[in-house]
Amino acid sequence: MEPDDQIMEGPGERRVAEAAERIVAEGRPRLHRTWASLVATALLGGIDVSVGVMTLLFVKHETGSDLLAGLAFSVGLIALLLGHSELFTEGFLVPVSTVIAGAATWLDLLRLWVTVLVMNLVGGWAFMWIVMRAFPELHAPATESGARFVDGGYTLGTFCLTVLGGGVITLMTRMHHGTESMTGKIVASVSAAFVLAGLGLWHSVLDSMIAFAGLHAGDTSYGYGDWLVWLAWAVLGNVVGGVLLTTALRLVRSAPVLRENEPATGAADT
Repeated sequence: MEPDDQIMEGPGERRVAEAAERIVAEGRPRLHRTWASLVATALLGGIDVSVGVMTLLFVKHETGSDLLAGLAFSVGLIALLLGHSELFTEGFLVPVSTVIAGAATWLDLLRLWVTVLVMNLVGGWAFMWIVMRAFPELHAPATESGARFVDGGYTLGTFCLTVLGGGVITLMTRMHHGTESMTGKIVASVSAAFVLAGLGLWHSVLDSMIAFAGLHAGDTSYGYGDWLVWLAWAVLGNVVGGVLLTTALRLVRSAPVLRENEPATGAADT
């Protein structure tokens, strides 16, 4: 795929074109994985994020600081990056760009989103059960933190928190594809974790793991039914933030590259 001359005029635009090419090259195999590979990768994604949540709860328990706990959560996002697992909200920029480029279908995208979200939650639920059994001292911070999200209410303010949560994770994905430096990618992951968890933005998977920890600990003000309603609210806002706030603008800038790619990648990879 050769970007057209219009977007290759300056070094900044050349880097945008190269990033767009990397995005589509990564997206094709992700959207055409076998069921077994997709399920396993998504389960691992839920476990990786849960490792970050475990660390977050420990730091919250020891320091009482949300900012330090948010920084500690970066362990989970670094694990996602280096372990090549799959997180639901990482499925916005790359897969949507791949579909727009004609390298996959909208049905492929829906299959990815649903499977990854469900398996992230299953993997995280199981891992957080182990954590709560292993570290009973984390019961109190888990219950308190879980209630902050699930009992947070459904207002314009909380919806904006979900929009920002989806946007920040998608921004992290953009930064990952804007450089080939592993150091730069790790810095992007740490920065996103600090903003996402440290500032208390709402994220459908991350905060579900915290809610699960509280439910496993017991004596919560919420139940699984309350969590499901909250999850629907969080997913909606995350999609709006990730797809409309961040991905759509990236697609506008990368449109020439994606159009150039489309004729060559109209058929699905096997």
